[in-house]
Amino acid sequence: MPLRKLTNGFLEFQRGTFMPKRQFFSDLAVRQRPKIMMVACSDSRVDPAILTNADSGELFMVRNVANLVPPCTIDHGAHGTSAALEFAVISLEVEHIIVLGHSGCGGIKALLTADPVIAREHAFIHNWMQISDEARRRTLVVARHQPLEKQLRILEQEAIKTSLANLLSFPWISERVQDERLRIHGWRFDLNEGNMYVFVPENDRFEPLDMDLAAKMQGL
Repeated sequence: MPLRKLTNGFLEFQRGTFMPKRQFFSDLAVRQRPKIMMVACSDSRVDPAILTNADSGELFMVRNVANLVPPCTIDHGAHGTSAALEFAVISLEVEHIIVLGHSGCGGIKALLTADPVIAREHAFIHNWMQISDEARRRTLVVARHQPLEKQLRILEQEAIKTSLANLLSFPWISERVQDERLRIHGWRFDLNEGNMYVFVPENDRFEPLDMDLAAKMQGL
């Protein structure tokens, strides 16, 4: 039974983690103070807290299809990702925003292949993925004759770069980036390799996260 593992897991957490750290969780109940926000994919295989060994209260999370950040749009529509960004940046005053993508993303594949079934049967997904249509165009310019696997990897990276650019379309993000109160990052996790790749703007490429790159990031 799928739920049995979850219910047993919660009871184990309650006994083995919550009770021994009762004061820690009591403090969290009063207020959260995360320094990092992550925009990650809803994909069940990529859990940001597990990948980063983060504790409760360390990451302010928003997860959506293909870890996309839409451009800033002020209208009467409902904008869940934008609302989460607004709260994290203005109210919580996070110091970092990480857009976390991953290999094998179904949303990215649907965008690249332009599957008519997606447009016909999954209108919400189809419309949402248009946020990264320009990333798809860039990918096809540089990799039109490459194998599909390579095209997907490039598009996964280009979509992250698009989301980073869209973050800067929010005035309260761009002003904080400019005065260095806030830093934005693009990461991509490779499920097959187990490696994390970090976008390095000065080199315009994703580089594997190792001790040297981690130290460099800490020093910035």
